[in-house]
Amino acid sequence: MKVFGHPMSTCTRKVLTALAEKGEKPDFVVVDIMKGEGKTPEHLGRQPFGRVPAIDDDGFQLFESRAILRYIDETRGGGTKLHGEGAKGRAVVEQWVSVETSEFTPQAMKIIYEKFFHPMMGKPTDEAVVAAARTALEKVCATMETQLGKTEYIAGNTFTIADIGFMPYIEYLFAAGQGDLFEKFPKTLAWWKRISERSSWKTATGKG
Repeated sequence: MKVFGHPMSTCTRKVLTALAEKGEKPDFVVVDIMKGEGKTPEHLGRQPFGRVPAIDDDGFQLFESRAILRYIDETRGGGTKLHGEGAKGRAVVEQWVSVETSEFTPQAMKIIYEKFFHPMMGKPTDEAVVAAARTALEKVCATMETQLGKTEYIAGNTFTIADIGFMPYIEYLFAAGQGDLFEKFPKTLAWWKRISERSSWKTATGKG
């Protein structure tokens, strides 16, 4: 499988994590989005919105990381089962994928842009945006804390694509100096420390 992405891309890291969980090493093709390579005609043919990642699996092309995660789980038989068992198990996974997509990630990315990327680009930080996003994230984390008081992982007692979905954003929140968000949520923090030690995540982030 060819993965077209960028090492710093949150969504690329999700796909690389899933592949590592399955024991697969992709043919990784860097698309330097920082230099505008996402907008070339060649890449737009793979990903019409000019983002990363996209995959080519023996001629089958797919974009959007959450769809790719499901595809990897269904087509790669080795390693960890990543999408839950049975209708109920898969439904719970999808519930938490939706929480990550709709409630967690939009707020996390506001903070990450303001506190991580804007300083890198010499842009000022809008602290009002950060404060509002932190308040919203705390509400999401409270719900996660309740869940993680009942199960080892976010969607049950096995590691799934639901966990993977949260990982790159939490990593960048810490990198942006916002790790204190999780101090009042000890179960969530313990979950993060546990999953971030997985060899698949270290492989995806270049730490393994």
